Amino acid sequence: MQANIQLDDTDARILTALSRDSRRSYADVASEVGLSTAAVHERVKKMIERGVIERFSLSVDPDHVGLRFTAFVAIRNDGGVHCREVAPRLRELPEVLELHSVAGEFDFLAKIRTTHARALEEVLYQIKAIPGVARTTSTVVLNTEFEDRPLSLGVPPAPPSASPPQGGVTSGPAKPVPR
Repeated sequence: MQANIQLDDTDARILTALSRDSRRSYADVASEVGLSTAAVHERVKKMIERGVIERFSLSVDPDHVGLRFTAFVAIRNDGGVHCREVAPRLRELPEVLELHSVAGEFDFLAKIRTTHARALEEVLYQIKAIPGVARTTSTVVLNTEFEDRPLSLGVPPAPPSASPPQGGVTSGPAKPVPR
């Protein structure tokens, strides 16, 4: 895979459109970005080949599948011989949705989703049992304002599709009608 791949404005608009909804048809994306369906298909294919697009994925509402409890867990390793084994072991835990190697007091930051607090406690016991883990600090999420935000690669979001007002399209604010 190439490092530092350059994208043009059209590729950025295609990625932004697909980031909002990857199930959109290429014809729909093509009409938004001003290309033919075949051109969008070819550009997406090239972005997949170059590693720009890794995969198309599904976004599930965690509340609807019973995962109502979210926590961020900071993990510090002990600096010993097992440090390199911590991340692969954390990957094995299905409750760990994200893992980031970070600078600062801790070495990793994990996003964990469970059904309730007791289930989080069990996951924490599993994490602390991993050789190389020295300590953890948990932050429980009270409310999620937003997450899984779609990319916007310098492209203004598409305006909501609204039907033009009766009497045709206007440009600018409506003028009062004399009585």
